[in-house]
Amino acid sequence: MEEGSAEENFQQTPHKKSKTIIKIPSYQEVFDSSQPKSQSFSQAFAFLKSSEFYSPPPKPPSPSSSQSLPASNITNPRKNDQLDTSSSSTSASTATPVNSLSVSSSVSRNAILVSNRQKGNPLLKHIRNVRWAFADVVPDYLLGQSSCALYLSLRYHLLHPDYLYYRIRELQKNFKLRVVLCHVDVEDVVKPLLEVTKTALLHDCTLLCAWSLEECGRYLETIKVYENKPADLIQGQMDTDYLSRLTHVLTSVRHVNKTDVVTLGTTFGSLSHIMDASMEDLARCPGIGERKVVPFPKQGAFPSKAAV
Repeated sequence: MEEGSAEENFQQTPHKKSKTIIKIPSYQEVFDSSQPKSQSFSQAFAFLKSSEFYSPPPKPPSPSSSQSLPASNITNPRKNDQLDTSSSSTSASTATPVNSLSVSSSVSRNAILVSNRQKGNPLLKHIRNVRWAFADVVPDYLLGQSSCALYLSLRYHLLHPDYLYYRIRELQKNFKLRVVLCHVDVEDVVKPLLEVTKTALLHDCTLLCAWSLEECGRYLETIKVYENKPADLIQGQMDTDYLSRLTHVLTSVRHVNKTDVVTLGTTFGSLSHIMDASMEDLARCPGIGERKVVPFPKQGAFPSKAAV
């Protein structure tokens, strides 16, 4: 009884061991596989993807992590060349051309920023010596960090007399130099130009009048070019030698020219001796005469000795 029950229990319990099935190919399958076939490498080894030894390749890096290149790209010169070419083409495509709608940081420092209100203004065709670009700015032309310009046509001012006042009010106190570039394009300019001058002076603006669009463009170019230049460039310069200073002093007197200065200098030697000389000594000098000598002591035309 015990042996029978043991055999029944053994038959009832299932086998837990896994079965390994070895498939033996037939002769026809072996013969077909041995025949050469015109198939690609991927087709010939496609069965490897279904085996347990196959693992998918890693995913390529995302574009955001292109800065940290893997070591394989360093050892591959062709990939590096492709990366350099793509980076150069990208930088070339993003570069801002002159007189374009997009404004970069480098262009904004060296170019005139033109307001979008000035689109279609023929004045822009005459700005040739300085780069310019459209931008979202309050003034019509942004010429620097603290300088700007408003363009006004007198013909437009006759149609809209309050236009200039509202445009100046929009500037507030943000700019140190505020230029009103007035284009005189009407024949009767007395009354409208008087109104523009009064509005500019009352609101601390500098008025520049131009009679052509070429002149307007030249004004804008000059202000932009001299943005960072000192004021000494437009001031008069005097030589430091004694003859130049003596000429500068004596020619300020009426009727005295440079030839007379040379005559007086060679005769008396210095400005102090000229001022101490009598009228008769001065009149004896060739080219001087009584006409140039008589008014000087009476009017006190000679400057002080400290001027030379």
